[in-house]
Amino acid sequence: MDPQPTETTAPAGSAITPSRRGRRPSGPLAGSPAAGSPALRLWRVPLARQLARFTGVGIVCTVSSLALFALCRPWLGAQAANAVALILTSIMNTGLNRRFTFRVRGAERLAKDHLNGLVAMAVALALTSGSLAVLHWVDPSAGVVAELWTTTVAGWAATAVRFALLRLWIFRRARDA
Repeated sequence: MDPQPTETTAPAGSAITPSRRGRRPSGPLAGSPAAGSPALRLWRVPLARQLARFTGVGIVCTVSSLALFALCRPWLGAQAANAVALILTSIMNTGLNRRFTFRVRGAERLAKDHLNGLVAMAVALALTSGSLAVLHWVDPSAGVVAELWTTTVAGWAATAVRFALLRLWIFRRARDA
């Protein structure tokens, strides 16, 4: 009869055995040139991991926001369509960044995190709405394509601000996720 795995016994074939506890794990990359590659060393830095995950979330949210803006603009106008798209995707963005970028799970502080995320959204709304106002001041006949480019470029600045707010304020408890 095989013994059941305990704190002192690991299953056969397991990467962690009693003789290896406390040591670096072995595997196909251990000792290989790739184990010390700059990409793997960079991935060990929490900020780099968070930026990579934040970028993925940002791509999903940007595409969603642009689609919502383009769908809402004919009925609401540029400013209202921008606000609707930004508010809806901001809620999605905070939820996705909470879970994937900063690895925060559970209901604890969920409402507070989303309320704080609205502050970051307000900054983004000010930047994108301001950029649309400037565009329409410079070119009152600007079309949807110019508006989309304008909100996208302003959104990049808002994204940098959002990441800083998320990392340093809203999810500071998970800074090393």
